[in-house]
Amino acid sequence: MDRAAFVARFGGVFEHSPWIAEQAFDQGPIMTPLEAGAVHEALARQFRAADEAERLVVLKAHPDLAGRLAVAGELTEDSRKEQAGAGLDRLTPAEFARFTDLNTRYQSRFGFPFIIAVKGLSKDEILHAFENRIHHSRQEEFDTACHEVEKIARLRLAAMDF
Repeated sequence: MDRAAFVARFGGVFEHSPWIAEQAFDQGPIMTPLEAGAVHEALARQFRAADEAERLVVLKAHPDLAGRLAVAGELTEDSRKEQAGAGLDRLTPAEFARFTDLNTRYQSRFGFPFIIAVKGLSKDEILHAFENRIHHSRQEEFDTACHEVEKIARLRLAAMDF
């Protein structure tokens, strides 16, 4: 697989951050035939090697959960499926108001959206995590969000055909 094909296939695994796939390819070689675990490790290595400002850009590329992009239908296909799978597209008005309040408070406190790998979680579990994590220190939450971004990438890769 050449660089363009690699980036086309894996450039969206880390939300709106094709530079991670570009750098992973350039660092090569990545095991062939490609396997999800090897690709994840190559991509995650580049994400971890990035400085904090670069990783913050990746965090900020993620949409708010049940936020305005979801309402406007402007999520990436992966994000739309992930949020729908957790029931975030079917919130009651009270639940939507709670997510909106938490999104606003979280963004204000940390400067990036709340990020959690929602696959396999219910909306109640997500709200519980949201309500607990909003009390973290900035560094603790930055580290947690980075871990969740890598987990999301791993889940997205696992869903691909290899």
